[in-house]
Amino acid sequence: MPKLKTNRGAAKRFKVRKSGGVKAKHAGTRHMLTFSKSRNKKRQKRGTFELSTSEARRVKQDLMPYG
Repeated sequence: MPKLKTNRGAAKRFKVRKSGGVKAKHAGTRHMLTFSKSRNKKRQKRGTFELSTSEARRVKQDLMPYG
C-alpha cells in the first residue's frame, strides 16, 4: 500500500491542533476593506477560528491523512 499524499492546498490553509481540532483563517479579509465592509465585520474576521467537527473530520480524513 503506497503512502497517501497530503493535499498541499489544504496543508497551507489548515493546521491540526494537538486536541484534534482544525484551525483556519477567516474568509473575506483580502481586499475591499475600506467602505464595503463594516468596522465590526473587519474586526471579527481577524485571527483564526476552529472548524466545526464535521468539517474538521472531512479535512483530516480526505485532505490531510497524516495531519
